[in-house]
Amino acid sequence: MNPAVGPTASSTTPPGLLIAAPASGSGKTLVTLALLRALKRQGTRVASLKVGPDYIDPAFHTAASGRPCLNFDGWAMRPVTRADVLRRLSRDAELLLGEGVMGLFDGAAGGAGSTAETARLTGWPVVLVVDAKGTAASAAALLEGFARHDPGIELAGVIFNRVGGDGHAALLRAAAAQARVACLGCLPRRGDLEMPSRHLGLVQAGEHADLDARIDAAADWLTPAVDLDALAALARPADLPAARAEPRVPPLPPPGQRIAVARDQAFAFAYTTVLDGWRAAGADVVPFSPLADEAPEPGADAVYLPGGYPELHAGRLSANARFLDGVRAAAARGAWVFGECGGYMVLGRGLVDGAGMRHAMAGLLDLETSFAAPRLHLGYRSLETAASTPLGPAGVRLRGHEFHYAATLSETGAPFARAADAAGRDRGDTGLIAGSVAGSFLHLIDRA
Repeated sequence: MNPAVGPTASSTTPPGLLIAAPASGSGKTLVTLALLRALKRQGTRVASLKVGPDYIDPAFHTAASGRPCLNFDGWAMRPVTRADVLRRLSRDAELLLGEGVMGLFDGAAGGAGSTAETARLTGWPVVLVVDAKGTAASAAALLEGFARHDPGIELAGVIFNRVGGDGHAALLRAAAAQARVACLGCLPRRGDLEMPSRHLGLVQAGEHADLDARIDAAADWLTPAVDLDALAALARPADLPAARAEPRVPPLPPPGQRIAVARDQAFAFAYTTVLDGWRAAGADVVPFSPLADEAPEPGADAVYLPGGYPELHAGRLSANARFLDGVRAAAARGAWVFGECGGYMVLGRGLVDGAGMRHAMAGLLDLETSFAAPRLHLGYRSLETAASTPLGPAGVRLRGHEFHYAATLSETGAPFARAADAAGRDRGDTGLIAGSVAGSFLHLIDRA
């Protein structure tokens, strides 16, 4: 472990670990959920975080542990925000478990935002989940490579997934011993435990009627195969110097005193750190459901439509007059109305679904989008606002990410901001602003 980032005598968090993998698709989310439930069952007060800009996996973590899961982002979050995330998760917790993003070293340019960066920032050891299908003795070379690649990271253990049987497990344990990496367990192949996915990741936690039973089954699968005590013994506390050195301010300034927030399966992609930051700053956050044809509260001085899956419910949203009229009424009285990604599309004139059918939306921004010919837009983004808004004066800098498959058919009007990617390359104008209505495809995470 790099002593410059490791724990010190002033550590203020419970011990923590990062669950990572060589690549996406190795099974780290399923293993993390099983670990959370198994640890909870044995009486451990375990809390979790998700590395990177992910708004789907945290809901699964919460279901597994019974505790809120927060995002932790080395690129998009300021040090004080990251420190506050760890401090909040540490309340009444005995162990912190972090799930990584993609492969251990995968992130933006230079590894920014990667799980490896989080390991360096926290000093937490890494447990690697390795998909063992099709490999045995060669796992030693893989583990040696990951252990030596970055001397600032401690590869403390490995969990082999999709193991074929006792003979396969014996070969894998020998490979781990050769690489001098502790083997914490060998998980047998269980394709029936895999969670279904769609284009932005796993099908949302709230859409699984049997989610609790699924997580229990995963814990039943993991418990006899993984040494939970040995895993917990590897954990180490993280130091929080930024929490002592910087003032605590919310990730984003509250856009109003009373903020109506769309919250249902069509608008589920709101960061807990952002919403809780508004509450901590004294704002009232009032949820409403567009899918239930609820209008934002008439007394709200701000309306927030986060991202989600409006394209899956476009016909229903288009027909929900109370919802659309309520958003239009908020704009007419001068309330700040802001949409991110899916919410931005709903503020536009029309949305074409995957079948090619156009659905009229709120019509507050001159925007037409389509899922008929989807194209991936993905990456970290920094932005500089073009006009004064409740988020700050013109030129305020914010950070977030873009992740969607929508095509823009037309986008006309004054731009909301100027964007750049994680490497600082200009990506031009982004979003629209018209009076007190604004939005973009970016999901905002923190101030720059």
